[in-house]
Amino acid sequence: MSPLPQPAAGLGRLLQGRWAPLTAFLAGGLAVLGFAPFAQFWLLPFLLALLFQLWRRADGWRQAAWRGGAFGLGLFLGGVSWVYVSLSAFGGMPMPLAALATLLFCAYLALFPALAGGLFRRFLPAGLGRQALLFAGLWALADLLRGWLFTGFPWLALGYAQAPPSPLAGYGPLFGVYGLTLLTALAGACLLGGLRGWAGLCLLLAGGWGLQQMSWTEARGEVVSVALVQGNIAQDLKWQPERFQATLLLYRDLVAAHPARLTVLPETALPAFLDYVPQDYLAELKALARRQEGDLLLGVPTGAGASYWNSAVSFGAAPTQQYSKSHLVPFGEFIPPGFAWFLQLARIPMSSFSAGPVPQPPLALAGQQVAVNICYEDLFGRELLPAVPQATLLVNMSNTAWFGRSLAQAQHLQIAQLRALETGRPMLRATNTGMTAVVGPDGWVQAVLEPFTTAVLEASVQGYGGLTPYARLGDLGALLLALGCLGAAWVGRRKD
Repeated sequence: MSPLPQPAAGLGRLLQGRWAPLTAFLAGGLAVLGFAPFAQFWLLPFLLALLFQLWRRADGWRQAAWRGGAFGLGLFLGGVSWVYVSLSAFGGMPMPLAALATLLFCAYLALFPALAGGLFRRFLPAGLGRQALLFAGLWALADLLRGWLFTGFPWLALGYAQAPPSPLAGYGPLFGVYGLTLLTALAGACLLGGLRGWAGLCLLLAGGWGLQQMSWTEARGEVVSVALVQGNIAQDLKWQPERFQATLLLYRDLVAAHPARLTVLPETALPAFLDYVPQDYLAELKALARRQEGDLLLGVPTGAGASYWNSAVSFGAAPTQQYSKSHLVPFGEFIPPGFAWFLQLARIPMSSFSAGPVPQPPLALAGQQVAVNICYEDLFGRELLPAVPQATLLVNMSNTAWFGRSLAQAQHLQIAQLRALETGRPMLRATNTGMTAVVGPDGWVQAVLEPFTTAVLEASVQGYGGLTPYARLGDLGALLLALGCLGAAWVGRRKD
């Protein structure tokens, strides 16, 4: 292997020695600016180029792993520290314990870029091109693994930053968010490749722009009017029994004032089991929905015996139908074995949901086939795919009031952009506090409500049919792309 060229003295102090982990940590923190609400997507390749150099200059795999972990810790502490809000402000956990739990959670997430860094330096090939392929492939595999292990937590996968208006978004319908992670890392490595690297970067961007001119799916059926209801009920008030009647009246009045063929209320809009909601109230909602021969989709817990589900139930012109959330949030909606003590520290209502069946067909509502997902489920693009061939619309019902006025609201909308882009379907989001929005099949946000306001988003939406390459292959395309990059880097290494 040929020796690595030495950096300039000033830069060398940042890339080597005791300053390198701090440089990586700060770069990771700055990487948060690449995601919503800041959406400086162009920044991530430059920061990844810096990390690429930090890994190349490391004295062994352990040092590269520490630098990767430092980058990850900066990214996740800056980007998902809103977990602290849910544990402390709304979960009732003592502040020091909530801070420690958040730190440990972010440290766990940082293990994945640490693993990528260690493997990169351990198997470092000669030649910048091969190193770039290894760098990109390992980042994609690390994000894929993080999105799967222990039920997965793919929040802030690098590819989410490349939602529209990024030129790389054109690759989303082909390879999904993890493919965009790979291409983002590859773009960063290209920045260090001189004239050839910059030429490769230009080809990468031009390809993304060209793919954005293509339509992978086509319009189907009639345009449907929709009303997406944002109740804006504070999380610390939501479950108070004395507020129950006011909540019922609020949602009834919002629905009554905004007639549409498809009306969607947020996740657990009604803080009571469906069987305990007054029947005359449900009859009134059904009558309101049928004004335009339409349907209403209501987020409400449902139960049978000792089991209960986080559900969406329809009322209106179509027969009553139900979707129940299948991918539950660890510690928020179910307690993993051995963690019963957690319930004694965090008072989270309804933290023992049962998982809904897999798969569940779309709901036939308002002349559309509606594939429902509830809150956290839209992080897992592959899990939405079984319903996509029949679906014409995607609907996400969320309550992110748990995270207060944090980055979580805008980040979650950016995740929805990728789900729409991957499937070529519009995504309708009805949320409690934000961000309630309509996302087009091309991943562009067509309309959005101001978060933390009580309002209804009215829009006209066209259903879509057909399948994107991602809808056919799921994450297999990104996995094969990553393995191909690793294979090319390894073959080159063996030849040397």
